[in-house]
Amino acid sequence: MLTLKPTVSIIIPVFNEEHTLGKVIQNVKKTMECMGLSFEVLVVDDCSTDNSLDISLKSNVRVLQITEHRGKGCALRAGFRKARGEIIVTIDSDGSHSPEELPKLVEPILNGEADFVIGSRFLDKNNVFQNKFNKVGVQLLNILVKALTGKGVSDSQSGYRAFKSVMLNFVNLKSNGYEIESEMLVKAFRTGVRTKEVPIKFMQRTHGKSKLDPLKDGIKIFTATLLSFIGA
Repeated sequence: MLTLKPTVSIIIPVFNEEHTLGKVIQNVKKTMECMGLSFEVLVVDDCSTDNSLDISLKSNVRVLQITEHRGKGCALRAGFRKARGEIIVTIDSDGSHSPEELPKLVEPILNGEADFVIGSRFLDKNNVFQNKFNKVGVQLLNILVKALTGKGVSDSQSGYRAFKSVMLNFVNLKSNGYEIESEMLVKAFRTGVRTKEVPIKFMQRTHGKSKLDPLKDGIKIFTATLLSFIGA
């Protein structure tokens, strides 16, 4: 039977998010159905040790299981290789991103306004950031990206983004961890990809703790940003 190529692939990287994953998947599917676009949801389970994988398998979505915990970047890259859509969207599984805002990221690409859309937590002034250290870290990385590329963004570390899948033909991603956001952005800028930011709501996680280590991952992100600029 012929399977039509979806317009949009929504990739959800997961590591131990059993309390929020089911609702995220449900709301992503509901929103995309309302948009009337052909789509697929691809959950990439990064060797979860809780019930996240079982939840994914019961949600009637595509599931890709990684047998060894490698990190968010590795999960996303695995998802990119399997995605079939003309547009790829990445959204976090911890409930911090609102699936109802998917149209804000996808429509600028559909309308020919951009090739790469970033959902910025800082453009929505109603957002409250409890972790001030992480907020300052993002702002410092924003400055670094602008210093290297000459192009500024308000949220270089946002994981809620959409882009044309053909961009992956020109952006060779290597990161295994959270640094993939910076790597993708800098390499996209270097190839001249049309980029746009849109404001998004940001909800603090209500279950579990963030897997990001501000110091350890911050160093990795800083290093990856520099290496991406020099073409490594």
